[in-house]
Amino acid sequence: MQAIDFNDGWSYRHLDADESFTAVRLPHDAMIGEPRHEDAPGGVNTGWFDGRDYEYVKTYAPGPELAGRLLLLEFEGVYHNAEVWVDGAQLVFRPYGYTNFRVDVTDALAAGEPHEIRVVARNADQPNSRWYSGAGIYRPVTLWAGDAGHILPDGITVRTVSATPLPADGPADAVKADAVIEASIETTASGTVAIDIIDTSGAVVANAQAVTRDIQPTGRGGEADVVPQGALAAALDAGANAVAVARIEVPDAALWDCDHPNLYRCVVRFAGDDGSRDESETTFGVRTLAWGDDGLLLNGRRVIIQGACIHHDNGVLGACAYADAVERKVRLLRACGYNAVRSAHNPCSRALLDVCDRLGVLVMDEYIDHWYIHKTQHDYVDYFNDWWRRDLNDMVRKDRSHPSVVLYSTGNEVSETAQPKGIALTQAMTDHLHGLDPTRPVTCGVNIFFNFLSSIGMGVYSDDKAAKEAAEAEKRRAAGESQKKHKAVGSEFFNNMAGLLGADFMKTGATLPFCDWKTRDAFAAMDVAGYNYGIKRYRHDLKAYPHRLILGSETFCSDAYKFRELAKHNPRIVGDFVWAGIDYLGEVGIGSWEYTDYAPEFSGFGWLSAGSGRLDLTGRPLGEALYTRVALEAEQGPLMAVCPVNHTGDKHSPSSWKMSNAIDSWSWNGCEGRKANVEVYARAATVALVLNDREVGRKAMRDDCIARFTCTYEPGVLEAVSYDESGQEIGRCRLTSASEETMLVAEVESVNGALTAAAFAGYGTDGSGRSQMSTESETAAPDGVTPLDDNHRDISVQPGHLCYVRLRYTDANGITKPLERGRIAVTVEGGKLLGLGCAAPYNRDSFVSGETGTYYGEALAVVEAPRPQDGAVPEPITLTANDGNHSTTLVVPVR
Repeated sequence: MQAIDFNDGWSYRHLDADESFTAVRLPHDAMIGEPRHEDAPGGVNTGWFDGRDYEYVKTYAPGPELAGRLLLLEFEGVYHNAEVWVDGAQLVFRPYGYTNFRVDVTDALAAGEPHEIRVVARNADQPNSRWYSGAGIYRPVTLWAGDAGHILPDGITVRTVSATPLPADGPADAVKADAVIEASIETTASGTVAIDIIDTSGAVVANAQAVTRDIQPTGRGGEADVVPQGALAAALDAGANAVAVARIEVPDAALWDCDHPNLYRCVVRFAGDDGSRDESETTFGVRTLAWGDDGLLLNGRRVIIQGACIHHDNGVLGACAYADAVERKVRLLRACGYNAVRSAHNPCSRALLDVCDRLGVLVMDEYIDHWYIHKTQHDYVDYFNDWWRRDLNDMVRKDRSHPSVVLYSTGNEVSETAQPKGIALTQAMTDHLHGLDPTRPVTCGVNIFFNFLSSIGMGVYSDDKAAKEAAEAEKRRAAGESQKKHKAVGSEFFNNMAGLLGADFMKTGATLPFCDWKTRDAFAAMDVAGYNYGIKRYRHDLKAYPHRLILGSETFCSDAYKFRELAKHNPRIVGDFVWAGIDYLGEVGIGSWEYTDYAPEFSGFGWLSAGSGRLDLTGRPLGEALYTRVALEAEQGPLMAVCPVNHTGDKHSPSSWKMSNAIDSWSWNGCEGRKANVEVYARAATVALVLNDREVGRKAMRDDCIARFTCTYEPGVLEAVSYDESGQEIGRCRLTSASEETMLVAEVESVNGALTAAAFAGYGTDGSGRSQMSTESETAAPDGVTPLDDNHRDISVQPGHLCYVRLRYTDANGITKPLERGRIAVTVEGGKLLGLGCAAPYNRDSFVSGETGTYYGEALAVVEAPRPQDGAVPEPITLTANDGNHSTTLVVPVR
């Protein structure tokens, strides 16, 4: 079918207000522009944003070329309880806010006539999420047009049946195999299909033809021996009447893996018996996936998942699923040593899967955060039982041909798995996913300790607690009392407790025998047992359950080294996902170490983000990111970071999800004579700390790759030197202090989704402004580190794409000055300022106001380049930033 971009021409307004419509282009997050206040019912969950209901409208007249054609309108994501209306008639209702869905509008849209398309998105039913959800039509919309007989959108599935590796006679990136793939094509009519397999050069490397077979109402088709029955039933539910299956030999195929993300296109031409015609395609990778006692095998070789959990929001852009924003996020995480992401806790966007395919990043594809027990009063529980099968159908159909997807997850911290009813549901969901796609293992993230607490009536979540929380919040609002006086319950209560008791609170609790008793039956109903914060159980359970595969489905950053060492010697430990890879909106403060200069209160209104990312909200790598690179052996080190010297010894907000608040800077102007806490990350026998050519400390590395030093701060050059067992130097890094003068600089950090050298700039030591994170930038594979241009010249943004601009207070050498603060106003000509903000977890600013404070010397602006108009040459983007004392202007070409 023909895909028509349907994102222009929309307007929106509040559903319950008599107000004018505002023109928008999709994707659009209506929540990010709402006021934040201490009476917001979403409270700590959503970052104190107001919750409202919205209506979107678009007037559309199909052109004459669409007369007589079948029309399907696809929404990739509407949050939530979406209704789609055409000319006053409701066509569909879809409650889950994270699944894609389609609406048949053939009979509703007559060619040549204007029609009103109206979408209702509800978000006033607060609280409905444990994190910032966003609201509205936050992912793209597509109009599909085709003949009555056509290939269904997402109706092409390609899987690798076998791949026999060929002898390696070339470079490592030329991994080849004689492969057999299977292509399944779902159509709405009987006919024939012609299939071409095309490589990246555009050459047809294999082809085949097949005849479609009718799908019987029972879900059985003529090719039922090779097509899973659940997949046939889902195809029938999606509108397919027939399926064609072809096995195709692809000789000398380039395999897909993390280091060699080779892709092919499967182009299918359909000729219906009724005379209808259609052409469609999908992208896929040739790769095999297996799991068992030898671990997770990709193309027959063990792969260790070293992943990061991510939420769906994109920082200062809110929930808007811009493809460039998603690609930038993945590239930044890839640069930190992560080879996988977990879509926590909802189905991910098409954009995420596309970029993970291209960059060789593995994906744990997760469905939901709860099952039948409420976590918040107005979450999806009331719809779950009636919709989970349909939701999973749509998720798998969208994602099944992506080689990056290696795991399905049915949920996150669902304490239902401690109950007989929940154990049965675990098995039912696993079986359903196997029926849809038997080529991937199924897991579920289970907090082992919380399952035990739930079984004795002390659960984190319950319907009663959710109802009580909502009722008490409403009572306070009615009485005019502040929401910040509320009593923490549910996840907020346990997050607070974990912050006070430390990371070992859950990990040690998970070692209790009772925790094993309350998880083993649910784990037996999965292919891979998902342990949230259960690393202290790994050794015991590997012996107790000799065929159990263990996944750290949610873990602490401080366990990265321990995980890596365990996994290297125990293949049944298949991987790890840290909470979290990059900071996210909502669930405020759970991972933050803040001081009173940035957070006058350690709880309550004003907090905006979780603060628990190895990258902060703007994507800047923290010291924890440097530690992760070394712990996961992405590099040997040494790398180095320093805790804020101006706060040495000061009290900070509590959190178990923060390993350290160090950043890679030795520019603490005005802190001379104060104690400095320095962290060095290295895989070495010993490391030494050298300050201005004087060795101030030396330590042996034991059972981790981090050494902590204390020295007296003085400006100059701080170096870390690593040594092997024989005392030979094997590595060195340095941090240099900034000079006294202060400048405001603006640098392009990312364009069109790719990163420039400025992505990791500002904390460097050689006068270039380049940080430790970019030490391998000129030789790295496509891992997100490679800069577009080391000298920041000739960087241009494509029309309609995004340009990320990092604003920094620096000295003349470009070294960031983290103690400089200011309020920066930004204006943009020749483009649209989509978002502006800083990474402060406590932040009362709006990202849509055009003004922001800074956080440790930095802020971030995101600009959209204008779209092409009738062949006109687009004007360059001019961004001006001014804080009243400093000003800078940046000009970025658009071409």
